[in-house]
Amino acid sequence: MWLQMVNMVLEVVAGLVAGTCLLRFVMQWQRISFQQPLGRFVFTVTDWLVLPLRKVIPTGSGWDLSSLLGAWLVKLAQFGVLWFLAGGRGQLGLLPLVGLVGLAQLVVSALGALVLVLALMSWVNPGSPMHTLSERLCSPFLRPFRRWIPLVGGVDLSPIALLLVLQLLGIVLAQLQMSWMY
Repeated sequence: MWLQMVNMVLEVVAGLVAGTCLLRFVMQWQRISFQQPLGRFVFTVTDWLVLPLRKVIPTGSGWDLSSLLGAWLVKLAQFGVLWFLAGGRGQLGLLPLVGLVGLAQLVVSALGALVLVLALMSWVNPGSPMHTLSERLCSPFLRPFRRWIPLVGGVDLSPIALLLVLQLLGIVLAQLQMSWMY
């Protein structure tokens, strides 16, 4: 029971920090201003991790690889602590892959939540800054679906298709992670 409680706390803390690192990556990729409250929050939560990594990883590619590496390191630390507390069951060599799958699960979950926020904001307050921000964050992922799925009566069904794909991907990732952990 105590291991489950520790797992839950680690999942929340690691999810917050790694998720914020991923949000920093996407905001820089989409060239979204960090001068708004969300941007300041992202910097505050991630600077302690991302800035030292920038000294090691060059930023010439246009991608914020330091934020991605930071998110992976957080998930790796989470699973490393769980592995240690569980008595070292499982192969230690698979831990980096388990961390990578955990990061992919976080991406799937976060993107699903963001798509839901976008859908709700489009119904409730489509002119709000939050709707604009969520649209910019989701648009690269919705774009392929919007090419193939036409509007039905003026309603965009691409978020539903993306959510379905994300759910299926989440199931596959969970199975993969479970097979490596135990």
